[in-house]
Amino acid sequence: MTEMPAPVPAPMPALADLQEEYEFLDADDRYRLLIDLGRTLEAMPDALKTDATLVRGCSAAVWVYPTVLDADSGKGGRLHFLADSNAAITKGIIALVLLTVQDRAPAQIGATDIEGALAPFDLRNQLSSNRTQGIPNMIALIRETADRYA
Repeated sequence: MTEMPAPVPAPMPALADLQEEYEFLDADDRYRLLIDLGRTLEAMPDALKTDATLVRGCSAAVWVYPTVLDADSGKGGRLHFLADSNAAITKGIIALVLLTVQDRAPAQIGATDIEGALAPFDLRNQLSSNRTQGIPNMIALIRETADRYA
């Protein structure tokens, strides 16, 4: 039997493009858009889904693992995050959060107004409080990671 290669996720869209599309959708289609966005995350190896990479305070399990790109460039490198969740909507939410910071220098991430970038999506009013309660913890973990690498 020939082993099939894992499917390659579609590239993540630009935040502005996603926001524009999101504005015109009804609630059900917004859920679908988030689920589809979650599918664009690159696969996170199970070995990285540990207690150390688990985001605390989320109703679903969410793991976030930082990697450093271009560390030898003399500029300190850029952070690239791998992430996953055991819930499709939550996976879409972490993908949305990552769109604001992915592949940026730690100092840039620290200076990014992640909450402001996510504000147009009005997630608190679009999703149940169970779905959104972990977002501040996801953002805090990303900021703490950027601070450690800055």
